[in-house]
Amino acid sequence: MWHKIKTIIRFFYHRVVLISISIAIVIQLAVLIAVILRFNNYFVLFYWGSIFISIFTVFWILNDKINPSYKIAWIIPILLFPIFGGLFYIFFGGNKMSKREKKKLKAIGLKIQNALAPQPLILEDMMLHDKGAVAQSRYIQNIAFFPPHKNTTGEYLPIGEIKFERLKEELKKAEHFIFLEYFIIQEGVMWNSILDILVEKAKKGVDVRIIYDDLGCLLLLPRNYCQKLNQLGIKCCVFNPVRPVLSAKINNRDHRKIAIIDGHTGFAGGINLADEYINEIEKHGYWKDNAIMIKGDAVWNMTVMFLSMWDYLKGVDEDFSEFRKNNLFKMESSEGYFQPFADSPFDDETVGEIVYLNLLNKSNKYVYITTPYLIIDYGMTKALTSAAKSGVDVRIITPHLADKWYVHAVTRSNYRMLVENGVRIYEYTPGFIHSKTLVSDDEYAVVGSINMDYRSFYLHFECGVWMYKSSSVLAVKEDFLSTLKVCKEITMKDIKNVKWYRRLIGTILRVFAPLM
Repeated sequence: MWHKIKTIIRFFYHRVVLISISIAIVIQLAVLIAVILRFNNYFVLFYWGSIFISIFTVFWILNDKINPSYKIAWIIPILLFPIFGGLFYIFFGGNKMSKREKKKLKAIGLKIQNALAPQPLILEDMMLHDKGAVAQSRYIQNIAFFPPHKNTTGEYLPIGEIKFERLKEELKKAEHFIFLEYFIIQEGVMWNSILDILVEKAKKGVDVRIIYDDLGCLLLLPRNYCQKLNQLGIKCCVFNPVRPVLSAKINNRDHRKIAIIDGHTGFAGGINLADEYINEIEKHGYWKDNAIMIKGDAVWNMTVMFLSMWDYLKGVDEDFSEFRKNNLFKMESSEGYFQPFADSPFDDETVGEIVYLNLLNKSNKYVYITTPYLIIDYGMTKALTSAAKSGVDVRIITPHLADKWYVHAVTRSNYRMLVENGVRIYEYTPGFIHSKTLVSDDEYAVVGSINMDYRSFYLHFECGVWMYKSSSVLAVKEDFLSTLKVCKEITMKDIKNVKWYRRLIGTILRVFAPLM
């Protein structure tokens, strides 16, 4: 009974916080409009001034380096609402950083480069197998600065329940440090079990650190939860705290899901620390997700990934090398190549998208993809359809049950173009599939947090693990084929039977998809 009362109180408390933030933003907008109305005698001057700002903004957008679809999504509302459109883009559009933030990120970028030495010998070894693999790997190393590694093993984890058990097992073995970076953390069976282990480890002197995204946890964690963790001996950082002010920074979120234990064991994938991910609670039917656990040298990439974010949020300058000397893991065997990599929205390079495109463009036999959101631009659509037209077996699994109806509507609005050109689309009928995987030709796979949508490609901090000639690649393929057995293939007949008004809604929403 008391548990139910606490749940109700927490629910309304979160709603009060969210409503308060929303009201604060609405008040700011109301004040802006009131000022405009107060000076209505100068309306003509204000009107033409706004028109000039909107025209200037449109030219600014057209000459920017951002994705063309993102440009269109902003230009249309600016043209429809010229008085406010330009001002809204100035406030909310794009990725804006102060000079101080740019300087800070540049310094951290240099630290990442210094901590992660290029691996020319591994690339030479890879060259013996496939020059195409070297080109893909070298791109990640040269642009994102995360090199490939051997002396590493991987275990693909096809559902959240298995990842949960493996993560607990590895956390209990920690002797030096535990780093967790997650978009969503929510109190419940999964998180409470993990937290008990973390508290115990912290008491024994293990360096336990957590980063979580404030927007991702806004309705899921109590207020000042970070302070509670600090009081328990767990160091904590909150990414981009939500504040009741008009700001474009809310666009950028930390969408990664990684765990690192002692520098020798790492987890990545789509699984957050909340009960729906292990099906302790039902949310949109059965929740299908996955992760990859790696052990060995490649975990150093993930350690640097976490520490660089920690430096950025805390404003500290730690010596990353101090965390490598604790890597006491001795490999009994090694198989394939592993290359964990990160993607930032502030480096003018869409690493996650290009990794996907490289795999699509270089595939010869098949490309199998799972994604919860299929909100793609012309370039990605062209890559998928061109591969299919070339005889490559291109298949994509998306959810049957939606977590966000409007996003699902955009996903389904993309089916026609793909199916007409030979791409096979399947919907996961038991519920919601949250996996983000790509596997190709029994040779390559990527497992990570990167959705096939604009937010993941352009606005979020993301990560993934690129794999080549590993047994984990075949495990990803096997999981995909197994999942197909409970999926429904979407045919042209299905697409043509969609009600006209649903097609209309999807068509309209597609225009604004980059802003979702």
